[in-house]
Amino acid sequence: MRDYWEEPETKNKKINAKKIILSIFISILVVAIIVIVALYITNNEFRNWIDIEIFRKEISQDGVTTIELDEGEASSVYAFNKYIGILSKNSLSLYDSTGGEEANLEVQITNPLFDSANRFLVIGESNGQKVYLIEDREVIWESEVEGNISKVCVNKNGYVAVIMTGTSYKSEVQVFDPEGNSLFISFLSYTMAVDASISNDNKYLAIAEVDTSGTIIQSNVRITSIEKARTDPRNSDENNYKSEQNKLIVNIAYQDKDRIVCMYTDTISIIENGQETVIFDNKDKKITAQSIDLKDNFATIQEESSGIFSANSVINIINVDSKNTQNYIVETSVKEMYTKGDIIALNLGTEVEFINTSGWLVKRYIANQEVSNVTVADNIAGIVYRDKVEIINL
Repeated sequence: MRDYWEEPETKNKKINAKKIILSIFISILVVAIIVIVALYITNNEFRNWIDIEIFRKEISQDGVTTIELDEGEASSVYAFNKYIGILSKNSLSLYDSTGGEEANLEVQITNPLFDSANRFLVIGESNGQKVYLIEDREVIWESEVEGNISKVCVNKNGYVAVIMTGTSYKSEVQVFDPEGNSLFISFLSYTMAVDASISNDNKYLAIAEVDTSGTIIQSNVRITSIEKARTDPRNSDENNYKSEQNKLIVNIAYQDKDRIVCMYTDTISIIENGQETVIFDNKDKKITAQSIDLKDNFATIQEESSGIFSANSVINIINVDSKNTQNYIVETSVKEMYTKGDIIALNLGTEVEFINTSGWLVKRYIANQEVSNVTVADNIAGIVYRDKVEIINL
């Protein structure tokens, strides 16, 4: 009976103060991170302060590596892969991000046309016959074509297309494999080839053509099977997409999933699943620049008035897969836009802003003088002056 009437013994639970304090600290930290991220995304002034003071994305001209140029010699500068290439006196010097010379290649070209993809660089002699393919730091092959080279292009696997004029045809497009073997030549009797692009799977060649022989302009994109063209070039066309009359095509570019982005003077369209669809129209917009030379994206610059004597530039970055648009705004006019891979460079005069296709600032370069030219790749860029090249690591 005693056990029954006896009150049960109360056990005092000890409160773990350390765990409570740690939980509160973690909760505050998570909330602070969420607030900071939200401010970074939505508040331009806060984002600019973070980019400069925390991420150190702003650099000045005095703090970059410089490559000196010979003022008495004409030099052509081009960024590709992880190098800055300087072509002068039939010699191509490749410099790394620290300004060290990695290679010096003999290239018998004085007036170059460049294109690059992945680790490949193709160089053709403008209005000449010489063409070279470089992989990383080596010349893989060189060749001569019949006709005058007007454009060169290379895909990420090293397949090369060369557009030529000055033959018995209106224009010709010759395709080479990565070993330098000529696979075939497309002969265009009535149209002028203005651009070409090879698919990432090496199966198709797309040619942008313009016919100006009549009273109206007719643009079209011809798709050629590379495999069929190797044995029967005249019967290798897979499709031919004709645009509306008086639309002038300027550039084309194969993207992933065999999409072709087509840039006209007034619209940008995509060819996929056997159809061409306009996804950007310049009508009623003040478009100052546009480019399709980006990975799975294209970019346009639209100028918008911000006052009586001032204007903002809105960079629209459109993903060709999702069709989503990212915007990046600068509070001035953009002199030039340069694009490659995932990087967009904006020349603002004495500043250059490098942004990515997600619309975020990668690096801001502040100069002491007017910037005349910029060359850009995914990981490296060159600010080109008359007597020097300044290297920007991205």
